[in-house]
Amino acid sequence: MTTRPLTLTMPTPTGDQLKAARMAAGLSQAQAAELMGYPLQTGSRGGLQSRTWQALESTTDERNMQGPVFAMFLLLTGQHPEYTLTPRSGQTL
Repeated sequence: MTTRPLTLTMPTPTGDQLKAARMAAGLSQAQAAELMGYPLQTGSRGGLQSRTWQALESTTDERNMQGPVFAMFLLLTGQHPEYTLTPRSGQTL
């Protein structure tokens, strides 16, 4: 049996697109950063924050989330327009 590789469209999101996807998932910046493995710091008001995630959502910062990482974020939050994650037979997520 020959398996074809999965081809995904993986555009780099703008800061506004990333923020919209995070908000649609109902996540704070810290929760989204933790989900994707970005570092968290204690903010000046005592709560957790991710300066990395803040920069990725910024419209003035030059850093962008890579397209494959954004595709994984969309998959993990159930927002990918074409694909969903499903457990293998007999396993749970």
